[in-house]
Amino acid sequence: MKPMEPMKPMEPMKPMKPMKPMKPMEGTKPWWPEDLGAPATSGAQNGMKYAFFPEKRRLLIEANGQVSTYDSGDHRIGGVSQADGGGQSVTFTSQNGEVDIGSLKKLG
Repeated sequence: MKPMEPMKPMEPMKPMKPMKPMKPMEGTKPWWPEDLGAPATSGAQNGMKYAFFPEKRRLLIEANGQVSTYDSGDHRIGGVSQADGGGQSVTFTSQNGEVDIGSLKKLG
């Protein structure tokens, strides 16, 4: 039997490497063009999104992946209602009462 070799002393632990800083979570990116700024009101209902930009007089609606732009004229859009059923009947409310989307000029 061979004699045991003496134990080597433990080596000190290597310091931990610093962790990479975490990247901040990205918020939801707006679906409207940046040049419109922040909407005064926006929302979503039954797969349709809308955003109203009073300074630019623009109402944007996204439905089925397509964005439509409307000239809101003198209306200050404050809300939306949508008729239930197969069609996409959308009515917005403004300071003048209800605004049928069909009464606004579609720009694109």
